[in-house]
Amino acid sequence: MNLTQEKETLFVPLLGKAAESQRPNPILRDPKAEEIIAKVNYDFSKLDVPVQSRTTLAMRAKKFDELTRAYIASSPANPLVLHLGCGLDSRILRVGSPPVPWYDLDYPEVIALRRQFYAETATYHMLSSSVTDFAWMDAVTGSGPAMIVAEGLLMYLRPEAVKDLVLRLRQRFPGSELAFDAFSPLTVRRINRHPSIKKTRAEIHWSLDDPHELEAWVPGIQFLEVWPFTASPDIGKLGLGFRLMFRLMGAIPAAQKAHRVFRFKL
Repeated sequence: MNLTQEKETLFVPLLGKAAESQRPNPILRDPKAEEIIAKVNYDFSKLDVPVQSRTTLAMRAKKFDELTRAYIASSPANPLVLHLGCGLDSRILRVGSPPVPWYDLDYPEVIALRRQFYAETATYHMLSSSVTDFAWMDAVTGSGPAMIVAEGLLMYLRPEAVKDLVLRLRQRFPGSELAFDAFSPLTVRRINRHPSIKKTRAEIHWSLDDPHELEAWVPGIQFLEVWPFTASPDIGKLGLGFRLMFRLMGAIPAAQKAHRVFRFKL
């Protein structure tokens, strides 16, 4: 298997969700992640993913699942789902395989691997492309609005590439919702020393402090929600040490802003 840099980081959330899924009272059930971990030919031990990171990865995935499920349920017409930088994630299965047009997009090498574990249907499609090669949008049937999920993706792009992508999504899929996670500038200055980042030689480039920054890019972008990990209702499922850690993070603004989930209307 030859995945490099940010492509190889797809194994980090996969491992986190599979490990969490195997716990007696998990934050997230993900049988597909467990299946892929058991079958894929990869040395997961070299990623050196801390237990704390596995926990937050499961929390993050669950939050994006909830946002996607809520969008589908509340849309009056047939909604469209775009999952950008999908990796090997099983979100479509976790939200119940809804009969709506759903597109999972990632690099060609990643999609080639994904096809070993997932099959396309009349409504489910896999797109092989870099997210910044906007030609992939021509392969999407319909113009929106859509639920656009970019989990664990935008931080790997350069700031100018993030802005270009958001503006192009707004132009191509007007009225959509965009959900993504981002680190604070302070976190980015430290995050490239994280064991899993160092092992894969990926680099974090983009950060977000004030979500209203995006509203200034162009009229019509609307900030809807920010969700810190300290707001997770699943903290009570964790051990005493983790519960105390999250309580402490909630009391320190810089720690609470370190890594958050954002939702915007485009």
